[in-house]
Amino acid sequence: MKILKASWLITSNETNCIIQDGAVVYDSTIIDVNDIQTIQKDYPNVEVKDLGENSVLMPGLINTHIHLEFSANKTTLKYGNFMDWLHSVIASREELVSKANKALIKSELETILKSGTTTIGAISSYALDLEPCLETPLNVVYFNEVIGSKQDMIDTLFADFKSRLAQTQQHKSKRFIPAVAIHSPYSVHPFLLREVVKLAKEQSLPVTAHFLESSEEKEWLEENSGGFLDFFLNFLGQDKSVTSAPEFVKQFKGVKPLSFTHCVEANEEELTLIKEVGGYINHCATSNRILNNTKLHINKLGVPFTIGTDGLSSNNSLSLFDELRNALMIHVNQNINTLAAKLIKSATANGAQALGLNKGVLQKGFDADIIALHLPDSVKEQSDVCTHVILHTKNVEQVIIGGEHV
Repeated sequence: MKILKASWLITSNETNCIIQDGAVVYDSTIIDVNDIQTIQKDYPNVEVKDLGENSVLMPGLINTHIHLEFSANKTTLKYGNFMDWLHSVIASREELVSKANKALIKSELETILKSGTTTIGAISSYALDLEPCLETPLNVVYFNEVIGSKQDMIDTLFADFKSRLAQTQQHKSKRFIPAVAIHSPYSVHPFLLREVVKLAKEQSLPVTAHFLESSEEKEWLEENSGGFLDFFLNFLGQDKSVTSAPEFVKQFKGVKPLSFTHCVEANEEELTLIKEVGGYINHCATSNRILNNTKLHINKLGVPFTIGTDGLSSNNSLSLFDELRNALMIHVNQNINTLAAKLIKSATANGAQALGLNKGVLQKGFDADIIALHLPDSVKEQSDVCTHVILHTKNVEQVIIGGEHV
């Protein structure tokens, strides 16, 4: 049993409580959280480690949506338009994937850890990131991705997916959790989707899917026209979408935990369907700005959202604090302190729920995934704490995962 005390303790609990001069008692899980006077009274024989002035304790950050296999990209890919970006990915995919070796991905994971992230939802297309994900101290929900819209390839694609899933299930542990990713409604045939979702429900696997990331995707799904028409004609000889957005979401009924990524083009009907199937929305603010010049309207969702960086194919950083800063600036016309508190909860408690984990909250019974940091000066008002944490934090000073310092 250990006790850490800080100037401020961000709990991310149901009331988003922030405790001044707070302390957390923990081993592998959180035992107690309260103000320091109460903790010292209740645990008189346990030494308290005081982190000093201007210190902050909070749950480790949870990056619900990250692609590691494109970590070699810096300036190769085209930004500013989704279809231009997609064509550049196809043109440079082999080059970028070949550069994303184990050493590079391992280095990115170390940077992620130092910046305060303790859990990632890693989307894996080729399993090239498997070994680094097994070796990192980070918690990893490892989403094996399925893709393919041609009906005559369904059996082959499903067999390949099951093989990759089985490989990851050999390594399942408390820290490494195999899961399922559906690429998108435009790229996965409904029959393939049906089989994969059935398997996920039978095995109680977490599921995620990209959904309505661009206006081109929406136009293709609704009208069979736009940029995706030329794309599918040229690459697959298809002139019609294999599904609609509402029908796609309905297929996930009964899946838990479940999340949909991006959703910037989702309308009220589609957001209602996401809510009805119990889905969360993984918000990737930087990626949406870079690829589509748009943003998710987080105040109009009616659905809880989380925070993801996406990959370096559409971001310049995999740090969740960098992502939180960007989100804080992108979502204008909102009180910055209220928004900051909402964003931190989205990057902790909401992220854990979207991945089906007992993490993201400093509260009795939750896993002891904790980060410690210092602000450059004192904070006068409790309502300013989350804002200053987001604005000033690049790397953290301590990372605790499952009660162990890493």
